[in-house]
Amino acid sequence: MNNETLATVYHGIIIHSLDIGNLEFIRNGLLAVHPDGHIAFLERDVGQLVKEHLFIIFSYSQVVTLSEHQFLIPGFIDTHAHAPQYVYAGTGLDLPLLNWLSTYTFPRESAFSSPTYALDVYKRVISRFLRNGTTTCAWFATIHLEATKLLVDVIRANGQRAFVGKVNMDTCGPDYYVEKIDDSVESTRDFIQYVLDSEPDTSKSSNSSNTAKPTRLVTPIITPRFAVSCTAPLLDSLSTLASEHDLPIQSHLSENPSECELVQSLFPHCRDYTSVYDHYKLLTPRTIMAHGIHLSSEEIAILRDRGTGISHCPNSNFALQSGVCDVRRLLNAGVKVGLGTDVAGGYAPSILDAVRQAMTASKACKIQYLARAEERVERDPDYNVLTIPEVFYLATMGGAKLLNLEDVVGNFVPGKEFDALLVDVGVADGPIDVFDHDTTESLFEKFLYLGDERSLRAVWVKGRRVAGSSNSDEF
Repeated sequence: MNNETLATVYHGIIIHSLDIGNLEFIRNGLLAVHPDGHIAFLERDVGQLVKEHLFIIFSYSQVVTLSEHQFLIPGFIDTHAHAPQYVYAGTGLDLPLLNWLSTYTFPRESAFSSPTYALDVYKRVISRFLRNGTTTCAWFATIHLEATKLLVDVIRANGQRAFVGKVNMDTCGPDYYVEKIDDSVESTRDFIQYVLDSEPDTSKSSNSSNTAKPTRLVTPIITPRFAVSCTAPLLDSLSTLASEHDLPIQSHLSENPSECELVQSLFPHCRDYTSVYDHYKLLTPRTIMAHGIHLSSEEIAILRDRGTGISHCPNSNFALQSGVCDVRRLLNAGVKVGLGTDVAGGYAPSILDAVRQAMTASKACKIQYLARAEERVERDPDYNVLTIPEVFYLATMGGAKLLNLEDVVGNFVPGKEFDALLVDVGVADGPIDVFDHDTTESLFEKFLYLGDERSLRAVWVKGRRVAGSSNSDEF
């Protein structure tokens, strides 16, 4: 029998989020992946079955038995990153946002007018993110049409699931890096058509009731850089494009106090930063807004009512001195939240770093909350820092919900697609030391705090292995 036609059954420890506070540890589970990449079944507590018995019971399947210190988790979802900025990640973090953009970002992004340069960079960044376990990413590109098309090509060739946006900006940029409004709109329309035509979405034409409906690997996403860099006519045109093609939208919101003040001066007819996007009908259930640090209660209510979510990028928020986002406040208000690396405002191309920094940011909010309790009109006596189950949820299912992929990926519910990571906390020369007293729970937590790409033996997207520290299928 041809092995390529066989389903694969993984036998061992499986960890995933059922809900934001419900992290499930399956210590002796069976997870079957159909050849088309969707999850056929998930069985819990199957007993001490050995590999030979599994072959008898599931005679149609290949069986992978995980070792003692290995476990499966869903792939990480990065809800906000800038692919071209990877070239200077880890440098230039000595300035606040607006100065940083003019000093570092715009000069480096302008170099992507060269397709040759763009192709080299994009091959490296996509490979790096996949090795770090990012199976889905929402990418900002640059204003350059051809380079952004190349980013799509590289993503598809490497097998990552992605949302890709050609950046739009027609004002408040340097002369060498700004668009004319008509050019911006037309090149965006061209880009949308390129992505849609080169990878048709067959989900609506799937007639099979026994298999999951296939989904698009790369989705175009409307990407006004931020309100500062877009005139009102451009924002209005981009809203129309999103509506015409039923596309998601991504931008930045309330990242830096100076930015917020500048937006207010540019759009005096709007009450606040959030109202600018709302005025131009850019806040939808498919909109991702990065940061959301300095939001008023009224702005949070608008986001909740529109179904718009926030990409929490704690590394970048610290690095660019922007502030600390109170994620607990957003969650309590019913706003969707996922995690983002925001490379290169954030210096680490790993959602594991975002998990760690999110925990630190939450603790900082708690400390600040307690210190200012006397000043607060409404004090929440149950205000707590984010927990490990909650932050892992944000890195997986939370990101899936923010990208409206909760029915496709994010956990291991049967019928979803198999985007997954094989974690090995006992890998030789790895970052984690295992001791006799360690439990499954403690090793999982150690991975979140100490693990890196060496700990990821395999990375799968849609059931296809796309990266991993193991050089073979023997894990």
